[in-house]
Formats: sequence, structure tokens, C-alpha cells
Amino acid sequence: MNKAVQAVIGLGLLCFGASQALATAEISKLQRVTQKLVAPPAVPQHDQVAKGGPKVVQVRMETVEKQIEVAPGVKVWALTFNGSVPGPLIVVHEGDYVELTLVNPKESTLAHNVDFHAATGALGAAGLTLVQPGEEVVVRFKAIKPGVFVYHCAPGGTMIPFHVISGMSGAIMVLPRDGLKDAKGKPYTYDKAYYIGEQDFYLPKDDKGNYKSYAQPAAGMADMLEVAKGLIPTHIVFNGAVGAITGDNALSAKVGEKVLFIHSQANRPSYPHLIGGHADLYWVGGSFSDTPLTSQETWFVPAGSAVAAAYEFKQPGLYVYLSHNLIEAVLLGAAAHMMIEGDWNDDLMKQLKAPASFDAKAAMDH
Repeated sequence: MNKAVQAVIGLGLLCFGASQALATAEISKLQRVTQKLVAPPAVPQHDQVAKGGPKVVQVRMETVEKQIEVAPGVKVWALTFNGSVPGPLIVVHEGDYVELTLVNPKESTLAHNVDFHAATGALGAAGLTLVQPGEEVVVRFKAIKPGVFVYHCAPGGTMIPFHVISGMSGAIMVLPRDGLKDAKGKPYTYDKAYYIGEQDFYLPKDDKGNYKSYAQPAAGMADMLEVAKGLIPTHIVFNGAVGAITGDNALSAKVGEKVLFIHSQANRPSYPHLIGGHADLYWVGGSFSDTPLTSQETWFVPAGSAVAAAYEFKQPGLYVYLSHNLIEAVLLGAAAHMMIEGDWNDDLMKQLKAPASFDAKAAMDH
């Protein structure tokens, strides 16, 4: 290498170091806020329209290995962020910095990390966040793309699918600084937001047809991956278990309220549908940069994605939010309930003649 080339490289490295120092100095002047993460389907408190300039949003997540009951009598070692399947929703605005502290407790048996589909570079931060049991790491990335995005564990090799199908994913919502816009470009605000994380499980059975149980997560890895190779899940659930957000745990709203649904699937495609309602707005691929579609009966979640859809409820009663692959919804568990309060509108729907067997209460509750 001649001296001229060496001089150019040296100057480049000097300029890079100076720009890095300048960037660090500028970021240090930004307001720092701590976001309290909550278990889904709840979402953290947030402003729909940003107040002031970009901020450094501090979040803390802990990788928790725990046994959960996917269905009555069916348990799995779940690999989780903050103890829930899915992990918590993070909410920031475009241009904010996300500063994550990722903690892997010493009680853990496996290494973990996080790949943010919202991040730019270093495998979505997966290359910078790998932590062994008893370690923690801090990473910062700038949220430059508005939309909703998946994050998931990605430790490398076969550990990637194993961790994801064991429950280790979540989502982040990056709102435009001036808030959401409807299909005509007008400001759109929602009254409530819910995060629904769809999870596919591949649980092994013994020679008697009973689901197996294991002493620790890695003990079931080979069996689980063998089932997963067939690409046929044993369970497909919303928020960690069959019926997790049905019955007494149903989502709620009132007639006239606008509800934003954030729906993620880290591993398979999904086809959400709201029985008795629609998606007034649907942001394809979760992108808030693009004009949303309107009046959708069923919308699409590509594998490894999160999307957003919004609906203003017009009638009271029970609504079912489900995957409209009805086999997945009815037989495997991919369904949720919405209970809506308010007055019935006969102009929108009215029974004109009832059969002798008709049960009015059952019709409203089921």
C-alpha cells in the first residue's frame, strides 16, 4: 500500500471518528424518557402525535424462560421477552432513538438476543445484543421507518427457529411524528389500541399420543424441530394460549370508539378478520409511509411481519377477531373476542322473523 493510499484511509478514519463523536454529542442533548412496557394485549402509554423533537426512548427487556400452558394440560417451555408471549409492544415516533437494555438472568439456560425489523444494520441489532446467562447489554438504534415491525430472538443456526417457535417475538410501533393519516391524508386518531401476537407451536407427542413435557427448554429442542419440519403447527394461538383473550379476558370497546389492532406473526402468514366488522383502514405490510387501504373484510400479515388495522365499532355485542383460515381459528386456537358496549342500531341490522328455536341472548353473546 503506497503512502498516498495510506493517507486517504487515515483521513477517512479520522473523519469517521469525528462524525461519530459529533453524533454522540448531539444525541446526548436529546430528552431521555423511559417507557414502561406492559404485557399484551395492552400497549404502553404514548402520544399519537409527537411532542417536541426526537427523544431517546429507554426500554428494558428481560429474557425469561418459563413453562406456560398453551391449552388445557398442554405445557411448553416458552422463551420470552419480559415473560409474555408475545413480548411487549414498544411505541416510539419516527426519528426517535430506541435504547434497549437486554438482560439475560443468570437462571437462564440459553443465550438470547433480539433482531429488530425496525432497525438498520448489524442484523437488526442481533449482532450486537447476544447475551449469555447472567449478562446484560445496551444497544441503541434510530427508528427511521414509520410502521409496525416484528422483533424476535435470533441467536444463530437452528436456534433461530427454535427460539421463535418457542414464543420469543414481539413488535414495535414507530408512529409518524405528526400521527397517523387516513386514506385521504387527514389526521386519524384512535381511542384504543390492542396488540395481538400470533404464535405457532409445534409440540411433540409420545407414542401414546400425549404431549411430552421436558425438564428444561433445550431438552425438547430436537423433538420440537422435528415436528416443525412438517410445517404443520399443533397449536396456533393469540397471545400465548388457546382462549387467552376470550371470555373474561375479551378485549373491550364502546360503540363509536375507534380501535387500532396491531397484529404480528414472526414465522407464518396470517389472515385476520373481524366477524361483524371490517378494517376501516389497513396499513399494508404495516407501513405508515403508505396510504392505507379501506373497507377490508380480511387483511394479510406476511410471515415475519406486523401490520395495523383500525375499525370504528358501530354495533354492540360480541365480535370475534380471528384468523380466517378457519381451521387455524376453530381447531388450533387463533381467535380472540371483543365485547362492545352501546345501543343497537336496527337500521344496520334487524331480525324480521325469528324461528321457534331462536335464543335472543345467545345470538348476542355467541
